[in-house]
Amino acid sequence: MPRLPQIVLLVCLLAACWLAMQIVHEFGHVLAAWWTGGVVDKVVLRPWTISQTQLSRNPEPLTVAWAGPVIGAALPLLAWLTAKLLRIPGAYLLRFFAGFCLISNGVYLGAGTLENVGDAGDLQRHGSFAWLLFLFAVVAVPSGIWLWHNQGRHFGFGGAGGHVDDWAIAACVTTMFVLLGLELLLGLH
Repeated sequence: MPRLPQIVLLVCLLAACWLAMQIVHEFGHVLAAWWTGGVVDKVVLRPWTISQTQLSRNPEPLTVAWAGPVIGAALPLLAWLTAKLLRIPGAYLLRFFAGFCLISNGVYLGAGTLENVGDAGDLQRHGSFAWLLFLFAVVAVPSGIWLWHNQGRHFGFGGAGGHVDDWAIAACVTTMFVLLGLELLLGLH
């Protein structure tokens, strides 16, 4: 049976991952829009809704649409690899986040292709083949699961006997509340 510190860590980590994943995903769209000469009107980041980037000018819609899931998966992976290389304590939290982003973006494109909605719908309308979106999902989702593999000890499972690091709990709680506050503040317009 999970202990309270484990539950707090996992709930706050998952909430922080969801909020941060949306930010990184939309950052990909915004970065690509700026890079290609697009004009960003608004980025919608609210905890209770799916994030989105609205553009008034988008000369390269295919590039902008692909950039959300690609950068949204690649940046967290790069952050984890950097933390691992530098041997930063708690790199396992970034590993979890990278896995979360790979899985989220992969499922988003894969499932969206079936319903022709969201970025998957935009990608198909602008010329991407459905098989390419499924390929992204087939690579991203198992890669994310692989990143999560054998990480349970950090979250109190297995031989850890329910023990989790207090600083990890504090980091996840703080991150969740900071991101929640930022998204609530930005969502007040």
